Amino acid sequence: MPTVVVMDVSLSMTRPVSVEGSEEYQRKHLAAHGLTMLFEHMATNYKLEFTALVVFSSLWELMVPFTRDYNTLQEALSNMDDYDKTCLESALLGVCNIVQQEWGAAIPCQVVLVTDGCLGIGRGSLRHSLATHSQRSESNRFPLPFPFPSKLYVMCMANLEELQSTDSLDCLERLIDLNNGEGQIFTIDGPLCLKNVQSMFGKLIDLAYTPFHAVLKCGHLTSDVQVFPRPEPFIIDEEIDPIPKAINTDLEIVGFVDIADISSPPVLSRHLVLPIALNREGDEVGPGITDDTEDENSANQIAGKIPNFCVLLHGSLKVEGMVALVQLGPEWYGMLYSQADSKKKSNLMMSLFEPGPEPLPWLGKMTQLGPISDAKENPYGEDDNKSPFPLQPKNKRSYAQNVTVWIKPSGLQTDVQKILRNARKLPEKTQTFYKELNRLRKAALAFGFLELLKGVADMLERECTLLPDTAHPDAAFQLTHAAQQLKVASTGASEYAAYDHNIAPLQTDFSSSSTERM
Repeated sequence: MPTVVVMDVSLSMTRPVSVEGSEEYQRKHLAAHGLTMLFEHMATNYKLEFTALVVFSSLWELMVPFTRDYNTLQEALSNMDDYDKTCLESALLGVCNIVQQEWGAAIPCQVVLVTDGCLGIGRGSLRHSLATHSQRSESNRFPLPFPFPSKLYVMCMANLEELQSTDSLDCLERLIDLNNGEGQIFTIDGPLCLKNVQSMFGKLIDLAYTPFHAVLKCGHLTSDVQVFPRPEPFIIDEEIDPIPKAINTDLEIVGFVDIADISSPPVLSRHLVLPIALNREGDEVGPGITDDTEDENSANQIAGKIPNFCVLLHGSLKVEGMVALVQLGPEWYGMLYSQADSKKKSNLMMSLFEPGPEPLPWLGKMTQLGPISDAKENPYGEDDNKSPFPLQPKNKRSYAQNVTVWIKPSGLQTDVQKILRNARKLPEKTQTFYKELNRLRKAALAFGFLELLKGVADMLERECTLLPDTAHPDAAFQLTHAAQQLKVASTGASEYAAYDHNIAPLQTDFSSSSTERM
């Protein structure tokens, strides 16, 4: 989950802070100290996180684009200049542009806003932006809520008493509300000092940047793994009192299925599964990611010589072309599979299904799946030429019935030509003609395609004028009748325009006499 750090570099951040000692600190120094702590934590525990640094005052600037090089981010903190007044709206607009250009509108992103709680003055201030929020047009909308899934964390370089003395806290809380309630405001507990700033950023780390460690189990085989990014709790909308549902730290593999049977299922999220190497004393070395330092290289070399179930599972799934079904919690499942980044590199991935006993209808209930050995005969056949999936539903689905579909122009053209061919063979094809005519009429009314009815009516009238002298007299009557009925239906203002109404053949002396002969 990418992170955008938005740093306030307005003049109010240069206000001095009385800290014990001879060195003079400003609020921006406290903010840089807290961010350095955050970056050091992410460099150790969140190496795969992409992070960008944006600074703002009345304008915004991208100091460091999305990167995993946390040394570059820390160097940028020491090279920030001081600018003019605070304009938070322009900074949030800049975050929208940066994230959408890099990740699009579907990737969740975390935004860490570091400010001192000063809202700015005049036009462009947060007070002015919130006051005019309801009066804006769509082209000039406020950046919140972000057009991508997000959480907004506001890190205030001020204590609660200072913010409550003005309306700053209310305005900042309004930002969280505008972001659909996704996010939180952090303030410094007690006086402004380095220790309290560290405590505040520690709360942010515990909330959003704590690695998710789990134990992957398959029978007697186990492996300590890190799941990245951290799985978010899922809230079931159908429940009366929805409770966030979190996955267990024990991930139990319950079976294996061919990739062809699982197909491409709908999932809530996808995550990397990284093995955590342990040395002989049982101390954690870290996930299997290479680093430039000699200590970590030597640690990874030692870890590479220790057998690991996670590595065995990854290789097996890749070679056999299968996925592992894993239980995440009560009536909640996911799947483990190998995904290739390139011809030489692949990763063990985990996708989370929606909670429930039957997340994939074509597999049936997960609890009813079992090993092939329990079946009377091999469900895949002796030559592995068939599959027991997908399971056939007991009830006939509505979409299994014959319906008219016009995805391509050729389908509509075929149906119209079929009506015209039967029209030229009247009265012998009277029943077929009206059957096809009513099928097209109902489809046009269902799609709201009333212009089609008028167009087909004009075609039938033209066919009537082109009938040869040898044509049966009843053909002209039927064509004229059908054209009139379609024109009435195209207006949509008559009982004959109802969807359930069918156009019946016109009873004429010719049709009755031909019926008597038959």
